[in-house]
Amino acid sequence: MSSTTDKIKGAANEAIGKAKQGIGAAVDSDKMRAEGALQEAKGDMQQAKGKAKDAVKDTIDKV
Repeated sequence: MSSTTDKIKGAANEAIGKAKQGIGAAVDSDKMRAEGALQEAKGDMQQAKGKAKDAVKDTIDKV
């Protein structure tokens, strides 16, 4: 998977996770809030993975 794909999927998961947390808060669902937090964390990790791939590529390109 490319770094761009990782970053896009990460951003999507973050947005969906935040939305789930908001819905969970609105309907007072701890389960929905927890699912949202996990999905948002997954998105953070995917974005970090994409940025790491970019950093490695940049380093290799400089060599």
